[in-house]
Amino acid sequence: MRKLSLGISPCPNDTFIFEGLIHQKFNDEFKFNPVLLDVEQLNQMAFKRQLDITKVSAHAGFYLLGDYKILSSGGAMGRNCGPLLLSKTTKMPKSGKIALPGEYTTASLLFKLAVPGDFEPVYMPFNQIIDAICQDKVTAGVIIHESRFTYSSHHLVSLLDLGQWWENQTGCLIPLGIILIDGQLDRSVHNKIEELIRQSILYAEQNKALVWDYIKMNAQELDDAVIQSHIDLYVNEYSKQLGQEGKDALFNLYEMCVSRGILPGNGKLTQDAVFVN
Repeated sequence: MRKLSLGISPCPNDTFIFEGLIHQKFNDEFKFNPVLLDVEQLNQMAFKRQLDITKVSAHAGFYLLGDYKILSSGGAMGRNCGPLLLSKTTKMPKSGKIALPGEYTTASLLFKLAVPGDFEPVYMPFNQIIDAICQDKVTAGVIIHESRFTYSSHHLVSLLDLGQWWENQTGCLIPLGIILIDGQLDRSVHNKIEELIRQSILYAEQNKALVWDYIKMNAQELDDAVIQSHIDLYVNEYSKQLGQEGKDALFNLYEMCVSRGILPGNGKLTQDAVFVN
């Protein structure tokens, strides 16, 4: 049985998608050695090529296209699911410290695109951002993952839905996270892994009770309703297959960032060179 390292976040959408693979529910060709870390930590591991297969932020993925290929299944994108810019007041900041969930997260990239000003980024794990805002350690912060469902209980204000901003600007899906696979692995392996991820999603959808303990064991927020809301928001048809809409979203984000000088135009994001299917 071939062993492959697999990096995912402990967030409910990832553990829902990959539980079937990790626990060998329907596959006897590959054994996946899971590494569960915050997505920015996964981004950094991918920069060092320490993982065979890994979830990364779309932002980080743009820098990694020489070493990895993008799989068409397992990612996180959709509509009405973007990062939120929060503060204790209703005033949009023009300067100051902004808490961001990692330098190479798509949330940080969308903030740079959407909000003009002279800001000092303060990078921290996503689950520390709400506390940083409440304790006045930062002027505002960009939240992702489960924090989207719990911030109102901390009496914080959503100043801007960065996902809605992106959709208004482009009409595209919000490309948050993607799954990368080592480009040196055989194309046949790429295709098999891509299909196994789709099977794993179908398995979870059909066997929710069997995957729930694993999801809850790793979740930051333990409330069942919050966990289910998270899965409902981030696991969708584009998790099974990016399709043209998903690919267009990635191309548009990449091209906007290149045109604004935020990303280098390395020319590596092409349909033929990057996407497996």
